Amino acid sequence: MSDILDTIFKRRSIRQYQDEPVPPEMLIDLLRAAMAAPSAVNKQPWEFVVVTRPESMSELQAVLPFGRYKAPAAVVVCGDPERAHNEPTGSYWVQDWSAALENLLIAATGMGLGTVWTGVYPVADRVRDVQEVLKMPATIIPLGVVLVGFPQEEKPPRTQYREDRVHWEKY
Repeated sequence: MSDILDTIFKRRSIRQYQDEPVPPEMLIDLLRAAMAAPSAVNKQPWEFVVVTRPESMSELQAVLPFGRYKAPAAVVVCGDPERAHNEPTGSYWVQDWSAALENLLIAATGMGLGTVWTGVYPVADRVRDVQEVLKMPATIIPLGVVLVGFPQEEKPPRTQYREDRVHWEKY
């Protein structure tokens, strides 16, 4: 199996972290990986807020009902939907930011870090709360928060491949 497939299969949601900060260089590498993601018409409409101070982490996690794990860092994937490729029938910002977020998750696994993706959008209260805690302008929408740290737990690699969900040529 290829190294990239091994990394993808190793990527698991980690909820227990070592009490060790993530070096800024590693966080920057995660952001580089995130920004290497494809985006519709290469608009790259994403932005990121990196949170590492314990008091800032506590404030952020207080508004995340499913993100209260003791991680030393968080990356908030967000941006301005107006900068995305928009058509009269809709926008591609959710796809663009999700691709960036997934790149970040896979890169973290490859770097020996653990992550868990905590959803924010489309829950209006969570969007508003994260915007308030991080002092975001109303035009900047947080899609999700990725908690990041050195894992304290190890989970076995897996694929969740299901042949009954695959259709060849036609449904």
